[in-house]
Amino acid sequence: MANIREVIDIFNFKGDFVDVEEFGSGHINKTYLVKFNNEGSEQRYILQQLNDNVFKNIEQLMKNVFAVTSYLRSVIKKNGGDPDRETLHYIHTKDGNEFYKSPEDNTYYRAYIFVRDSVSFNTAENAEMFKSSGEAFGKFQRLLSDFNAEELTETIPHFHDTLWRYNNEFVPALEKNASGRLDTCKAEVDFVNKYADEMGKLTAMTEKGELPLRVTHNDTKLNNVMFDKDTNKCVCVIDLDTVMPGLALYDFGDSIRFGASTAAEDETDLDKVEMDLDYFKAYAEGFLGEAGEYFNQAEIDNLAFASKLMTLECGMRFLTDYINGDVYFRTEYPEHNLDRARNQFKLVADMDSKMDKMEEIIKNIQKA
Repeated sequence: MANIREVIDIFNFKGDFVDVEEFGSGHINKTYLVKFNNEGSEQRYILQQLNDNVFKNIEQLMKNVFAVTSYLRSVIKKNGGDPDRETLHYIHTKDGNEFYKSPEDNTYYRAYIFVRDSVSFNTAENAEMFKSSGEAFGKFQRLLSDFNAEELTETIPHFHDTLWRYNNEFVPALEKNASGRLDTCKAEVDFVNKYADEMGKLTAMTEKGELPLRVTHNDTKLNNVMFDKDTNKCVCVIDLDTVMPGLALYDFGDSIRFGASTAAEDETDLDKVEMDLDYFKAYAEGFLGEAGEYFNQAEIDNLAFASKLMTLECGMRFLTDYINGDVYFRTEYPEHNLDRARNQFKLVADMDSKMDKMEEIIKNIQKA
């Protein structure tokens, strides 16, 4: 790793350096909190060492990030908001670059202004907090509704193309059986195969022009929303590394998969795992309250289905990794990925049983 003080000096930070410390608990990028004294006031920045094992094209990733945040800042300013709180403000290097690549060890760094007076949470304490995260991601969609998503690079190809993952990752994993574990998960394999005909529904609708490409976040967990430390109201969306063209349905569905489940995604007592309809309703109210008028009817009609599809896809990815020998997701014990897959499949089955109620909730929100 490059000398962190030397890296700090590369960026166009304002004021006099005070201190730097490691910050946060992320598993992908290494993060530092950097403090400066700027005319008597403390200015905080975030400096990150980017993981180029996960993100193969840092240059395109950063072009996406700068394009989206620059656009958001202009829209927020036009609306009379505070762009330094309502979106991330990335900092160029002193020579005008969007990131810095250390010549010593080819490590990548980028920086942005710390969102002041804000906090984040890993799980929603109640449905109202989950609704606030829905408002945040809905606002993200609303503010970017006129942004041409085709201007962005698909930094992770086929990220939410469930049928592609099935044909090109899951089926080959079965054929190779690299771990020799296939005999231990036949029921789970059968579960995935049962849904094969549904996997291409959204991509087929996109190809027909029924679902528009939009700017999507693709990591819509609660801890990627910053809340005001005093009011607990959502301030802005962060962690834009996976911003790329996609479907708004993906962001909605993945939020429900993660946030509306009654248990952690590796809970082994499957009796504890279900989709909480109150949380589903709360998030949908927040999301559609901000962005509903910008979506077409096909998008709204498929929000409930997308929740099931994103959960199925995640479970299939866990199962694929288990069969491959745990080469992608970090695991804590040999059956960890299998337990995660079973958990997600229980959630899929529960959503199936509640699909009529989920769709009715969406219809009632739209009518309100």
